[in-house]
Amino acid sequence: MADLATLQQKYEPVLKAIDRFTPEGAQLQDVSLAGDKLHVKATLPSQVTLNFVWDQIKKVDAQYADLQHELINSGGQDQPYTTKPGDMLSKIAQHFYGDGNLYGIIVKANNIADPDKLAAGTTLNIPVRS
Repeated sequence: MADLATLQQKYEPVLKAIDRFTPEGAQLQDVSLAGDKLHVKATLPSQVTLNFVWDQIKKVDAQYADLQHELINSGGQDQPYTTKPGDMLSKIAQHFYGDGNLYGIIVKANNIADPDKLAAGTTLNIPVRS
């Protein structure tokens, strides 16, 4: 018999991944036991954020045989992001892609001439990485 607490602990990185996108509009609607599987239902604001959560699922368990999920993309492919004071492109790439070295994807998608001069209040388009 599956144990809810044990499965929640196993998939904690996935639940944290959903939670990290709350400022962007992610919502965790349900975490419960469905038979012998952890049921997770969440709405994510873009394919970018959904891909990040999927990456976490695969890191926890590539087969995810004990997970029943409903991950819903409520937005489009890309994720808008408005920069804050102190933001750096590598920090933004780390947040959305899990790898700060992928900041070049954001630079290219937004035609940023100088990545070192990122003004607060700039709205960026965070594209799905290929």
